[in-house]
Parts: sequence; structure tokens; C-alpha cells
Amino acid sequence: MDTKVTEKELIYLYCVTKKTPKLKEAEDLVDSLYFIYHRGLFAVVSKVKFAEFDEENLKRNLADLEWIKAKASIHEKAIEGIMKNTCVIPFKFATLFNTEDNLKTMLGQHLEEFKDILKKLEDKEEWGVKIYSDLEKLKEVIIQEDEEILNIDKEINSSSTGKAYLLKKKKEELLNIATNKKLNEYGEVSFDRLKEKSTEDRINKLLPKEVTERNDEMILNSAFLIDKDKVEDFLKIVEGLRTKYTDKGLFFDCTGPWPPYNFCGFLKEKIHNG
Repeated sequence: MDTKVTEKELIYLYCVTKKTPKLKEAEDLVDSLYFIYHRGLFAVVSKVKFAEFDEENLKRNLADLEWIKAKASIHEKAIEGIMKNTCVIPFKFATLFNTEDNLKTMLGQHLEEFKDILKKLEDKEEWGVKIYSDLEKLKEVIIQEDEEILNIDKEINSSSTGKAYLLKKKKEELLNIATNKKLNEYGEVSFDRLKEKSTEDRINKLLPKEVTERNDEMILNSAFLIDKDKVEDFLKIVEGLRTKYTDKGLFFDCTGPWPPYNFCGFLKEKIHNG
């Protein structure tokens, strides 16, 4: 029987599991956390204020960076707490339903898809690897190693002012071409090595400095779904790549395990709040 939500509350969905979730791992983060069972699936939810999460107010709150930062942090940590004991299908921030019946209807509509995803995710973890490049350091290495650029340097030193100017322009052009070639090569080699231990992998959009808040350039933003018993081997590969490319100006940022958003892609397109 459906438990009616008061007109001032909405159902907020965090994640779905196929095993009874241990709520104690996230109860200190979320008030009134509980789960709704439906046809073999458990939806981890809480009740939130309508006045804060209804369409009009949510739109306004999403313009408040501090509000988003605080709420999104709770959302992610709650999911991470639940996934300590079972695999989860994580849902995006502010996935809301008017009633429990609406939520159960959604679970029923996607029942087989959810069960297939949970089966795929069983005993696996998502790990992320971002690679950043200190372009100036890399260019210094290339200048010392690239034969064509070394020859131009020699020619510059023995040329007239006018010719030296043109040669310097040519050197700059060649250096940029060589740098881009090396970045592509290093990114591809690293990704190919990393995916050896994964069952699935994703390459995501590169993030600008405004988002990363770093001075160096992101050259790879990747995610990997890895069997838990292979995570240690995966991390050894990351460490090996760090050692190999540190003197080339590359920095490897490896983090995890994360809620497996990258491997539940269809959710972005198919799930509608109700």
C-alpha cells in the first residue's frame, strides 16, 4: 500500500540496489533515509521539502553554487555509503518523485534493465584516471630530444637576424606540432594500458582549467569498470605510468571507487521524474 507523502514533501532517490541496503552507512548524512522495495529492487530514498525541491525553487537553488556544493556532496557521500556493502545504480542529483507509487512505477518500467545493470556491476568498482600535462616541461623535453628542432636551433645560432627570426617562427610551429603529437601518443598509450584490467571503459570530455582549478592541461579524462580482485593490478599500472611519464611533465590523478555513473549511461536518457 502506498504511503502518501504530504503535499510539502517529495521522494528523493539516491540509488537502487538488489540487496537490502545497510542504511547506517549513510544515515548520519541524510535525514529520514529509508528504502522502498519493489519486485526484487530496493530504492534508497529520503523525503525532502517541496519548498526547496519543487521545480521553481530547485531552478533557483541550482543557481546558488554554495547550495549545490553542499547538497551534491551529501548526495554523493550517501551513495558511496550504501555501496560499501552492495553494488548500486546511482541516480543523478535531484531525481525526485511525487509519491512512492510513482517511484515504484518507474522501477517496474525499467525492471529488467536495472537487474541487468546490477548483474554487470556485481563485484566491480568504477575508478577514474585523469591525466594532466605541464606543457612547458614537456616542450623542454621535446626541444632536447627532437632532432629537427635541434638542427633548427643550431641554424638559428649561425644565421642573420632576419633569417633567425623566421627560423624561430618555424621552430615554434614544429614544437607545437610535436607537443600535440606527443600528448596524443602518451594519452593513447596510457589509456590502452589502463583498460587492460577493466571490463568496460569510457573516455569523457576534457575539463577546462576553470573546472579543474589546475594550471596544467587535462589530456585524458577516463573511467574504468574493474573487477574488485583486479583493482590492485590496475593501481600498479597507474603507478608504472606515473614513473614512466613524470619526467615528460605528466601528472596522473587516479581516484575511486566511485558510484558507477559512467556505466549506467542509459539512465540519463530514460529516467523521468514523476
